Amino acid sequence: MTRKTRVLAADAAGIAEAARLLAGGGLVAIPTETVYGLGCDATDAHAVASLYAAKGRPSFNPLIAHVPDVAAARGVGRLTPAAEALAAAFWPGPLTLVVPAIAEATSELARAGLASVAIRVPAHEVAQAVLRAAGRPIAAPSANRSGHVSPTSAAHVLADLDGRIDLILDAGPSAVGVESTILDCTGPSPVLLRPGGLAREAIEAVLGARLDSAAPPLAGTDDDDPAPLAPGMLASHYAPSVPVRLDAREVRPGEALLTFAGARPPGFGQAVAQRDLSPAGDLVEAAANLYAYLRLLDGAGARGIAVVPLPGHGLGEAIADRLRRAAAPR
Repeated sequence: MTRKTRVLAADAAGIAEAARLLAGGGLVAIPTETVYGLGCDATDAHAVASLYAAKGRPSFNPLIAHVPDVAAARGVGRLTPAAEALAAAFWPGPLTLVVPAIAEATSELARAGLASVAIRVPAHEVAQAVLRAAGRPIAAPSANRSGHVSPTSAAHVLADLDGRIDLILDAGPSAVGVESTILDCTGPSPVLLRPGGLAREAIEAVLGARLDSAAPPLAGTDDDDPAPLAPGMLASHYAPSVPVRLDAREVRPGEALLTFAGARPPGFGQAVAQRDLSPAGDLVEAAANLYAYLRLLDGAGARGIAVVPLPGHGLGEAIADRLRRAAAPR
């Protein structure tokens, strides 16, 4: 069913309207420090089903429950000692923790039938205000069509979801620019499921131990695949409409270029379009620009996007993860 999508400023009136719509089963795009999230009432299976339909998202892919603080998180899932330590260190912030679920606290559909739940406490003041006004856990995957490049502005959301959702709260561009880091805290020690806006090194400093990584992401996007434990674990994800070529040492005819730190590979001058993630070589700036620049290059009429080699440390791990999924066969 087509909806009339409104865009409102993220002021007191906009936040109140967002909370009203969420309480009534509506779909609201909410700014966070990572990317814009598409929110719905995580306790309402009908609202969750509407969200899946709006995104065209496989129903086996679980959603993150967003709450305003650690106390609210304890009402949604059972925080293990490791999860408690990580929450104390990094919440609110770009970290999602997968913990054993309190079954009645969120709909089974939002958890994709799993006995675990992914929880995040966002740091963005608008997201915080919406969550407190809503008074319930809000399921909020990225506010884009499933598999597309994630949105870091209200305009990105509107381009993907106009007519599919009720409201977009516009608070300007996202500061972090990549999704949250996801850790599985259901086992004896935390496991990295998805690198993101919180670097591995910071987490390891709190744990006092090396952080193990999960198996490679699941291939494909078909309903026959087994359910991933958390969002963002499918191999093909965050994808432009044209092919992405990684570790490019040259720009081929017809390609656009995504470069970094002023790199100008052979063929630079013939690129259909080009963007530098960070001329200064700053990975924080690069992460913030990643999705916006992918969208710009995707719309430039190129036959593909060449991406220069990027550093793999700090936020470079999350950037490399998103680019690898963007380049995956689909």
